[in-house]
Amino acid sequence: MPSPSTLLAPSILSADLMHLGEALKTAEAAGADWIHCDIMDGNFVPNITFGPIVVQAIANNTTMVVDTHLMIADPDRYIEEFVKAGSHQVTVHQETCPHLHRTVQFIKSLGAKAGVSVNPATPVSTLEEILPDLDLVLIMSVNPGFGGQKFIPASIEKIKKLDAMRRKLNPELVIAVDGGITEENAEAVVLAGADALIAGTAFFRAADPAAAARKIKSASR
Repeated sequence: MPSPSTLLAPSILSADLMHLGEALKTAEAAGADWIHCDIMDGNFVPNITFGPIVVQAIANNTTMVVDTHLMIADPDRYIEEFVKAGSHQVTVHQETCPHLHRTVQFIKSLGAKAGVSVNPATPVSTLEEILPDLDLVLIMSVNPGFGGQKFIPASIEKIKKLDAMRRKLNPELVIAVDGGITEENAEAVVLAGADALIAGTAFFRAADPAAAARKIKSASR
């Protein structure tokens, strides 16, 4: 099983992008483990964010794991660009990949860790066949496309179901959760089985990001 120590992954989308370097230093100083890059295309989700050039700038200026989340249609076209840009792990959406096994193997062939994300309405049971091949699963606890949304309570049971699946099929799998993570709900999310918490607003918009990070990372199973 993954380490019981909770991993913190601040989402750079919630930072002040005019001061990207300072945001990375803030995350590193606070003890963040990953930096989460939300890639949106205005197609699969209604928002548009940034591409490989920004990911490369991030990768060149941090020692954190660059965790790239492709909320885009036809991600196979762009996976290689994001890995070349410096992504250590790339997560695609189950809902956008008709040949998911092929996509996962492609990510791994490029030397990156492979993750799959599922939207709130997508059951984790759809990942049963691919779970042994994955490095991580990202549970969306909000509908993807915008930051600052409220955590969907039903996500707790979903995390528990996935945790039970991984115990049977892939004990080394990392379970990450993205959306509405706060100091108040972090413990419940981790107790349900999560290993990594994606925090955008709760970290970068906090009055004291370091204090917020300590509280989130202190959640333990």
